Amino acid sequence: MKLILLFGPQAVGKMTVGHALEKITQLKLFHNHMTIDLLTPFFEYGSENGRRLVNLFRSEIFQTFAKSDQFGMIFTYVWAFNYKEDWEFVEGVCQVFEKEGAEIYFVELESDLETRLKRNATPHRLEHKPSKRDLAWSENDVRTSMDQYRLNSYEGEIKKKNYLRINNENLNADEVAKVIQHTFKL
Repeated sequence: MKLILLFGPQAVGKMTVGHALEKITQLKLFHNHMTIDLLTPFFEYGSENGRRLVNLFRSEIFQTFAKSDQFGMIFTYVWAFNYKEDWEFVEGVCQVFEKEGAEIYFVELESDLETRLKRNATPHRLEHKPSKRDLAWSENDVRTSMDQYRLNSYEGEIKKKNYLRINNENLNADEVAKVIQHTFKL
């Protein structure tokens, strides 16, 4: 069992890279909006009940998947490095998989703001993330989140054995997926 934790700021290309990686490996993609967008018709985005249920669904999926005979999972996540709760969430997810003997791989994507704003409005993103279709709101979220959250790690901050940081400003998703596949021999 393998877990690829694919993280970075909004619209950096996590889901798109995840789809590309899923096509060339036996890994299954679980992008973070699969649970968020499931619940937004019922609970406002970011509401207390919505967050609680997102976490509950994710926890159950992680626990069940980690015990399965699947090859592995790609999970995408916007990790706020300046929030203790996000560090605890990541550690909790890793523990679920490690308990079942899984290998954990950390892949961090980074791109400049202009690249991310262009990617924010791509048809692929909008097709798979209904909550991002309000482009004015979504673009504002990409811009303003940087005021509150640190969405990329500091150099040397992640001290995991299987860690890869990729600046994907000038790389397409297939190229990034091949780098990940090659680096970790997937």
